[in-house]
Amino acid sequence: QVQLVESGGGLVQAGGSLRLSCAASGRTMNGCAMGWFRQGPGKEREFVAAIGWPGVDILYGDSVKGRFTISRDNAKNTVYLQMNSLKPEDTAVYYCTARYGSRVYGQPSNYDYWGQGTQVTVSS
Repeated sequence: QVQLVESGGGLVQAGGSLRLSCAASGRTMNGCAMGWFRQGPGKEREFVAAIGWPGVDILYGDSVKGRFTISRDNAKNTVYLQMNSLKPEDTAVYYCTARYGSRVYGQPSNYDYWGQGTQVTVSS
């Protein structure tokens, strides 16, 4: 079984930056795509970014393009999300996810494993 543990969330002012990390355990993520979704208060779960195996294919949600960068360290079984120019509307619980297969998708139903989430709050 795969466990995904997110870290790096917190409170930041608008315009600031945060870096989220997600460490996978239980099996190697070799061959697996990994990604991030988020869910704000009263909102549906929204696709943020995904990175394929071994890290060439990348997909971003429209609302974060140009501000967020996803990357992965395959030796550490870890995926990162660098978030810059944060806005109050980025406030959400951010969930790490992984799927068997190297391709990236933007729908939650395509992913097999989920972390517990980490809160990101952006103040205006």
